[in-house]
Amino acid sequence: MSMSPRNKYDPATLAVIQNGLSHIVDEMDLAIERAAFNPVMSESRDRASGIYKLESGEIIAQGETGLPVFVGVMQFAVKGAIEAYPDPKPGDIICLNDPYIGGTHLMDSKLVQPFFYKGKLFAWLASTGHWADIGGSVPGGFSAKATEVIQEGLRIPPVKLYSEGVLNEDMLKVMLANMRIPDERLGDLKAQLASLAVGEARLTAFLDKYGADLADDYIDELFRRSETQMRAAITSIPDGTYSFETQLDSDGVVWEPITVALDLTIEGDGARFDFSRSSAPVKGPLNAGFSATAAAVYLSMKHIFPDIPINGGCWHPLEVFAPETTFLNAKYPKAVSGSSAEVTLRVCDAVFGALAQAIPDKVPAASFGTVANLSIGGYDPKRDKQYILFRFSGGGYGGHPDTDGLTNGCGAISMARISSVEIQEQLYPVMFEHFRMHAKSGGAGMRRGGYGADYRLRIERGDATASCLGDRGLVGPFGLHRGHDGGKAVVEFSLGGKHFVPEHLTKDERIELQPGDTVRCASPGGGGWGDSLERDPELVLRDVIRELITLEEARTDYGVVASTRELTYVLDTEATAALRAERRG
Repeated sequence: MSMSPRNKYDPATLAVIQNGLSHIVDEMDLAIERAAFNPVMSESRDRASGIYKLESGEIIAQGETGLPVFVGVMQFAVKGAIEAYPDPKPGDIICLNDPYIGGTHLMDSKLVQPFFYKGKLFAWLASTGHWADIGGSVPGGFSAKATEVIQEGLRIPPVKLYSEGVLNEDMLKVMLANMRIPDERLGDLKAQLASLAVGEARLTAFLDKYGADLADDYIDELFRRSETQMRAAITSIPDGTYSFETQLDSDGVVWEPITVALDLTIEGDGARFDFSRSSAPVKGPLNAGFSATAAAVYLSMKHIFPDIPINGGCWHPLEVFAPETTFLNAKYPKAVSGSSAEVTLRVCDAVFGALAQAIPDKVPAASFGTVANLSIGGYDPKRDKQYILFRFSGGGYGGHPDTDGLTNGCGAISMARISSVEIQEQLYPVMFEHFRMHAKSGGAGMRRGGYGADYRLRIERGDATASCLGDRGLVGPFGLHRGHDGGKAVVEFSLGGKHFVPEHLTKDERIELQPGDTVRCASPGGGGWGDSLERDPELVLRDVIRELITLEEARTDYGVVASTRELTYVLDTEATAALRAERRG
């Protein structure tokens, strides 16, 4: 009996190829983490590496800890490099950060390298990392009032940084001359070069062991299987068109909301994501290139169907339509510094909101939806050097049909770790006065939203300038199925003892700081899922005991059938006292 084409693939070999490629990329990521000068890359893991298809640039493998948003974005970047240099040579390395070709904001710098095996081009290796500065009008690149990409930093189209192994030193000089703290940027660049070198060595050894023909054949089969699994997942969604709208507060320049409007059409085993009703391109930096929008759609579907292996095949059933008439397909010279961490998060919200109508038991309420980018640049007299501190926040996840939302989790587009307070206090002239949960930020529901994070830092010495670019200052993350909205974001300053809140609430730039001045950022909690009156009273009492909600909130938000005396009795038990003592440590 002859074997079918599908059955000719040995399952054990298929698993070995799949996991082996992923492990190669994990090592590439570790190389960046260990070598980068910038703690955003080395500590917070705002980076990713990958192996990509020879002709199409589609992703073959990405590491377990690489940022999910880069899964799709880097496909576009690699494709852009292929189009710019269709006849690569061994030793070539292409550098780019152009948001209109295959990027997010300018700070995400990418290196793309052709990989040759025994003299034949086999695949592409790529590395991306968030550089703490790329030039531009404000330290850190997060200009909240930029109206052109030129104001945001150095824009790099696909250009050869290395040609057949020879560094283009003049180009490197120009790049570093346009960035603050160039020695750190050179360190970050070398870390990404190290990642490519590790990938080249490990992939060569991998092909030596298994053979290029077998590996290529099995990679194609992995693509087919991922596509088949995604199509099966889409088939489980009822056919129809599901529409949802959500908004960003403003673009930082014009006080008007920006709408992400999605019409999601499910037909058989295909899904079309149509954003054509979304707002027009905006004046400020809250535009996004198409690659960022598409990547947000991809990772949203991966959130809902997490068991589907990541490679280019699983995106084949997904059609993303975002015309140039919208802010979700920005073209030069539109500003884009808020694209990666703010606009893409709202695209995720729109996808989740649409899918919640079709498969309500699989989709959580909205998560915090902003990472509250904070950049502080200044001079440290103690160290006699300039510095740039970049910090982002975690926040509350939305309640899920099966569980309460996570507290202080990373953004839906991210696998990044929240910046370490201790590391930042060691590297920069700041002191954190508090770092805690954002009280009352979790939306009530049958499944409660998780809580946001709340920190305040103080400038210890030297002059500095702060810029912030966030969102969710007007309306908290939405609840689903009668769940309550999560709490809103808070950004506030104490400047010379005077309280200051930005006009656009979470967006401002060039705020002058002196020693003793403070910055407070509190991220939103997640929305609640389901009617709060259906929450298990024991879980409500547990939240009261843990001081997450008050007795009054237990009554007003959850309608717990218990008198104040009964609730007080629960709080006065020895078990409660022990829990409190344990928590306060």
